[in-house]
Amino acid sequence: MSLAIDNKNELQLPESLVQYLTELLGDRFSTAQSVREHHGKGEAYHTAALPDGVVYANNTEDVVSIVKACATHGTPVIPYGTGTALEGQTLAVQGGITLDLSSMDQVIRVSPEDMDCTVQAGVTRNQLNEYLRDTGLFFPVDPGADASLGGMSATRASGTTTVRYGAMRENVLALTVVLADGRIIQTARRARKSSAGYDLTRLFVGSEGTLGVITEVTLRLYGIPEATRAAVCSFPDLEAAVNTVITIVQCGIPIARCELLDMIGMKMICDYGKLDDYTIGDTLFMEFHGSETGVEEQAEAVQAIATEFGAGDFKWAAKLEDRNKLWEARHNAHYAILATAQPDQHSMATDVCVPVSRLAECILATKEDIEQCGLISPFVGHAGDGNFHMSIIANYDDEAENKLAHDVHDRLVHRALAMEGTCTGEHGVGSGKIDYLEDELGGAVDVMRAVKQALDPDNIMNPGKILRL
Repeated sequence: MSLAIDNKNELQLPESLVQYLTELLGDRFSTAQSVREHHGKGEAYHTAALPDGVVYANNTEDVVSIVKACATHGTPVIPYGTGTALEGQTLAVQGGITLDLSSMDQVIRVSPEDMDCTVQAGVTRNQLNEYLRDTGLFFPVDPGADASLGGMSATRASGTTTVRYGAMRENVLALTVVLADGRIIQTARRARKSSAGYDLTRLFVGSEGTLGVITEVTLRLYGIPEATRAAVCSFPDLEAAVNTVITIVQCGIPIARCELLDMIGMKMICDYGKLDDYTIGDTLFMEFHGSETGVEEQAEAVQAIATEFGAGDFKWAAKLEDRNKLWEARHNAHYAILATAQPDQHSMATDVCVPVSRLAECILATKEDIEQCGLISPFVGHAGDGNFHMSIIANYDDEAENKLAHDVHDRLVHRALAMEGTCTGEHGVGSGKIDYLEDELGGAVDVMRAVKQALDPDNIMNPGKILRL
């Protein structure tokens, strides 16, 4: 079989596949170096891995044709939404075709009376909420980045509102998926509950493109709250902030967001976002949703709890523009951290999740670990559900410093596992945490391999992610 060759004289795609995709898609198929580089680099520290070509699908039928062609040639298929993945999920580690779904950006239907909707996989969460603005409904899952809803489903994303509304796992009702052999399946109907067979929706939510390509997503929607208030308060130390969160959760207060930033992270986002009127300290960002009376009661209860743990400098934001500024600063934490790095430094973004009762212990032990090794890493946490993030800043081209950072990361993960937590709360496994998945789940990973081999026997669906085969 003859092979197509790129401008670096490296063997690439089968010529017959290039010809077919060109005829099928025209300029929606590209082997241009710049396009491949754009799709072969992630937002994280992982080494770039370029695909051999990039295709742009407009609908499920396009995806079927592309997947069938790639299956015939044994060519890997890597689904791609907005490229915000943090564990290398979109990197073409074994070459192949990146399947860009960003043009599949149509809201197919909204059913206000049922409080659900169906969207193509490339629709982003901000796009959906803009579309829903006049319906009185919204979609709450907020990972920070304006990610695609197909990608959020594929990585089982969560974020700042999980403590109140749940993650994608709780909010995806059904999926349309193209399997490795080109078959189209719908994982469920629109009913809010069903006991009909295996829960295929949950199987594909979090599968990271390794079992099939998600092309449509049916989502649970919520009513826009009558009242919303946000608050920021600083604490004397991290332990006091975390214990405040634990008490809030144990008291059953339905807080909508509860975000933790340590002093280092707070300084970074304040400098980056030019937030001059906030105290630089270990800080909680909180938000309350509900009726006017309910929000007032929640806010008073939380302020009383926080005060008991030494909180000070409570700042409230009721106006939409003030809340947006506040949460934009929080969501920009990743970029604020990168802005502080030296030219030869990068950031290793990672996360773990532990039972909320062990959160303070895990964070404090990890903070001590970081301080002892002399590296810098802010802590950013979805404290209400026990999930926190680190961004370990280091020169990863320096062998000693690279090893130091990875050793810290390794101890972090195993500390979380020892506390009955998980190696990844929301970033997913990708290529970065494959070995940790084995440590976490042991023999259950063999069951995952069996599922993978049954649905994708030739291993063309995003190979090199989640599992070692």
